[in-house]
Amino acid sequence: MATSAVPGAIAALLAILRAAPSLANIEVIDGPPVGDMSDQDLVAIGWSPDGDQAAEIVQDFAYAGARSRDEDFTIAGWIDTWSGDSDVGACRLRAFELLAVVEDAIRATGPNPDAPTLGGAVQWAHLTRGVLHQSNTDQGVRAGLAFTVTCRARI
Repeated sequence: MATSAVPGAIAALLAILRAAPSLANIEVIDGPPVGDMSDQDLVAIGWSPDGDQAAEIVQDFAYAGARSRDEDFTIAGWIDTWSGDSDVGACRLRAFELLAVVEDAIRATGPNPDAPTLGGAVQWAHLTRGVLHQSNTDQGVRAGLAFTVTCRARI
């Protein structure tokens, strides 16, 4: 019996995003970046520079008898865009364009595109939170967008 659906949900989310045609030229990474982030757009799953949490889990018994449990959890994500110039608006717009691709990819998973199940890894998943960060660096404008994917699973 699985202790948590989180590892499978993160793996499924990564696979879905890596297969999304609109993210074909975007690096989709598992966890924190390990190299220089200044020369490309990227999407990170299971990481946000805002905090140490990759995911947060809450569980409870699904039924009397304790044979199955309901698990609600969140997965942290981060979108990073860099323009190389001083156009804050264009960089911000690019971050939200990538967020829209992430949201659309989550919505259209599983055998029924109306049931966002991360390919069956969870009962449902959806984008629930976003926090925009903007900064000017010596290499140009940077926009970061922390986001949260909230899921429910039966384990």
